[in-house]
Amino acid sequence: VRRDTGEKTFLSIDAFIHSCKETLEDIQQSIYNSRLIFREENTTDVTTYDELKEVIEKGGFARTFWAGDSDMENRIQEETKATIRCILFEKTKESGLCVMTGKPSTEQVIFAKSY
Repeated sequence: VRRDTGEKTFLSIDAFIHSCKETLEDIQQSIYNSRLIFREENTTDVTTYDELKEVIEKGGFARTFWAGDSDMENRIQEETKATIRCILFEKTKESGLCVMTGKPSTEQVIFAKSY
């Protein structure tokens, strides 16, 4: 039974041996694609602290510009239970204002709760 689709398949040992690698690669790609879609559908760009809190409360991912420090991050964690889950490697050409300090920033982060 595949973990990604629930599809049950009956194979002979020879057929299993010949199809195992391809099937595992297909399962891996299927799971990756579904998680990628989930991430994109549940990530919201936010520009204010109130928007960030709203997204976190709903259980989503909040992408925002960040120029804060550890004290600011600790405040967010205390108030929302969310932390920085990811610092985006792909730098955007645009800049924005930090959701906490209001300072200009080109660095973006994703806040979310850890479960």
